[in-house]
Amino acid sequence: MAVRHILQLGDPLLRAVSQPIAPEDAAGVIHDLEETLAEFRRTHGFGRGISAIQIGRPVRVIFLQSGGLRYELINPEITWFGSDTFTLWDDCFSFPDLMVRVERRRAVRLRYQTLSDEARDLEVSGALSELVQHEVDHLDGILAVDRALDRDSFCTREEWLRRYSQVGEPTECS
Repeated sequence: MAVRHILQLGDPLLRAVSQPIAPEDAAGVIHDLEETLAEFRRTHGFGRGISAIQIGRPVRVIFLQSGGLRYELINPEITWFGSDTFTLWDDCFSFPDLMVRVERRRAVRLRYQTLSDEARDLEVSGALSELVQHEVDHLDGILAVDRALDRDSFCTREEWLRRYSQVGEPTECS
């Protein structure tokens, strides 16, 4: 198990729809995702989650580490979307220098399996809801660039830092 190469925007595998995996076969993928996330954070200074497709594994596995919590989601499926939405500038390991303004649901519920093959439900809101939606989109071959609000919803990270972070614009807006 090791740090893996993260596929970049333009790699056709990022558009593949990921297939279910047997929980007993997911441990190695989860370990690689955890190590790859840690390395990305070390080198880029940000990151909360990663999907298996981003390291070239077209299986339905997501690893999240946010707010002191850790989630290993095997075969996740969103089962409910809340009605409230918010917009934010989204970023992605597969295009780390690009920010994309998107709309997401404020709350979602998902069903997933654990490594011990237990079925679980999880309801999340706010930043964690956005992150789950982003990563499940990856499993379905959908990228943040596909969800851009309009043609003016793209910004390089450098420009975003210059224009928006210094004036205090939140990354999550009502």
